[in-house]
Amino acid sequence: MDRNCTAEDKLKEECGVFGIYDMDGEDVAPTIYYGLCALQHRGQESCGIAVSDTSGPWGNLSSHKELGLVHEVFEEEQLHAMHGNLGVGHVRYSTTGASVPENAQPLVLKYVKGTLALAHNGNLVNAQALRRELEYQGAIFHTTTDSEIIAYCIARERLTAKTVEEAIVRAAARIRGAYGLVIASPRKLVGVRDPLGLKPLCLGRRGNAYILASESCALSSVDAEFIRDIEPGEIVSITKDGISSDKSLVQPRRAHCIFEYIYFARLDSRMDGINIYDARIRAGKALSAAYPADADIVCGVPDSGIPAAKGFSEASGIPFALAFHKNSYVGRTFIKPTQKERESSVKIKLNVLKSVVSGKKIVLVDDSIVRGTTIANLITMLRRAGALSVHVRISSPPFLYPCYFGTDVPSNEQLIASSHTTDEICSMIGADSLGYLKLEDLDKMTGGLPVCKACFDGKYPMEI
Repeated sequence: MDRNCTAEDKLKEECGVFGIYDMDGEDVAPTIYYGLCALQHRGQESCGIAVSDTSGPWGNLSSHKELGLVHEVFEEEQLHAMHGNLGVGHVRYSTTGASVPENAQPLVLKYVKGTLALAHNGNLVNAQALRRELEYQGAIFHTTTDSEIIAYCIARERLTAKTVEEAIVRAAARIRGAYGLVIASPRKLVGVRDPLGLKPLCLGRRGNAYILASESCALSSVDAEFIRDIEPGEIVSITKDGISSDKSLVQPRRAHCIFEYIYFARLDSRMDGINIYDARIRAGKALSAAYPADADIVCGVPDSGIPAAKGFSEASGIPFALAFHKNSYVGRTFIKPTQKERESSVKIKLNVLKSVVSGKKIVLVDDSIVRGTTIANLITMLRRAGALSVHVRISSPPFLYPCYFGTDVPSNEQLIASSHTTDEICSMIGADSLGYLKLEDLDKMTGGLPVCKACFDGKYPMEI
């Protein structure tokens, strides 16, 4: 994770999943590669691809996965050597399980009914209980992820189920938490979304190929047409005969993750009917109405704070300006071994445009404050460049509670807002004023979409 300055002070992304079934029999590994590149923002620790040929021997499957970015893990020759018209891919940031090669996905199982390749975005809240139950029944786990628990549950149910879809329905009824799944069995591609819709999943089409992906931007990247979002609780099966849907787990209650709209999703994605860019513009406008400022320019922290800064500018009439130049070629700062080195790397990653900020009163907009170190460093840099004042505006409410559904919100003692007032935080980061998006304004951001905002209000949509 490194869309902003130091990953230590920003939330980590979750994971990204991508699956495709080409009815014409064309190899899909290169397409999965480009789809994963479009989802790279969702996880940068590891990635993988698994493909099979639906016209080949039952259970034929080739896979490759490693730690690293997509372009680091796969080379062109390697992709073209992976033959198959059905496949799934995954980019990972670890929320459950260590960042080690064996935890990379997709997970590939070979069992009596054939093969299963599974890619998972999310986190289960009953993973420990299920793992213990499976271990007592003889299961041997090779990873420390809850994704392997899901795969084992499906494989076990498949022993008595007539179809893999029936096995997935049974397994989904047992797991609790957040999940967007793409699963490749020998002749089918299956997509599953948790009943609350905490994790996103959408369906697209390119010619005679059907695609499942975490975000619509991945569809656009491979010239596919967005068809629709998978309904929360829905299980979609894609075979040579077309698409079928099982909605037996669908329920009326929804709780979409609010941080998809605040930060996680890419700007060019559309999720559950909401355009991500427009949502962040609306957040900036709500900030301007709630916490106006006497300033000469409005600036955003690259990259995630810029759309909200644009919205703040449009609503306030204060000109929008770029205060920072981002060096896109710097390595990921979270690998720095000490906090001092991480902080110094901020200055390599972002440089202040002195001619823009010198002698100016500035509104600085970012998407969140976790520990406060990043924004404090940026304010110091702006003042050294001659800024007269820095008014910080945050396009989310204060983080007060941890997340259990796949977003890496730290424990309470690491959340600066859980132990300090807004005025105290303002003083600690060196700002002239500080304003957070109001909890009630989240509805303006998402157009009234029912969301999970437990990291802000502690009201979890299920028992933890």
